[in-house]
Amino acid sequence: MIKAVLFDLDGTLLNRDESIKRFIHNQYQRLNKWLNHIPKETYISRFIELDNRGYVWKDKVYQQLSQEFQISGITWEGLLQDYINEFKDYCVPFDNVIQMLEELKSSNLKLGIITNGYGQFQMDNIKALGIENYFEVILVSELEGLKKPDPKIFIRALEQLNVSPEQSVFLGDHPQHDVKAAQNIGMKGIWKKDVQWENVKADFTVNDLAELVLIIKNLSEY
Repeated sequence: MIKAVLFDLDGTLLNRDESIKRFIHNQYQRLNKWLNHIPKETYISRFIELDNRGYVWKDKVYQQLSQEFQISGITWEGLLQDYINEFKDYCVPFDNVIQMLEELKSSNLKLGIITNGYGQFQMDNIKALGIENYFEVILVSELEGLKKPDPKIFIRALEQLNVSPEQSVFLGDHPQHDVKAAQNIGMKGIWKKDVQWENVKADFTVNDLAELVLIIKNLSEY
């Protein structure tokens, strides 16, 4: 019987690729006074490349951009602060997030998030998506002093929800940090399909978040 569903954030609930494109496009416009010597598409594509889908923190990204494009008038720290302050305003959820969470909640399932990242930054993004109140547990790696794929962060979340691994599923987009890490402690690992990986050994795969509701229903009846 499934009692809890836990989620990754970036690339799972938050459409990070789309969010980052919207943000960086807007940053170029807003800070154009200091960036207008760089062709817009060049700035945007280089940022996205350096960002490496969020696996490189933005201090490194902005230091590199400042150096490469000889940005003056605003420091890399200033660009980073702009990212920290403004990114939440460009957060885009994947389709059917609210509908899916509503349906899971109405089935009396406990919900949680385990995400790697900086505490306040990730909390701001969760609030921006309008989903914070659906979750009984939200663990962010910086605040916990642990990060995925460490099994301890998964166990901590389950203990707070008062459920066993066998009663829980985890949905995430990363084959190792999410799917395999959850499976390693006895949870079902569900993969939110992502084009950059293939042949992921997950218990289930979803393309659309709406599919999760049926999977959980079938697991609970099994």
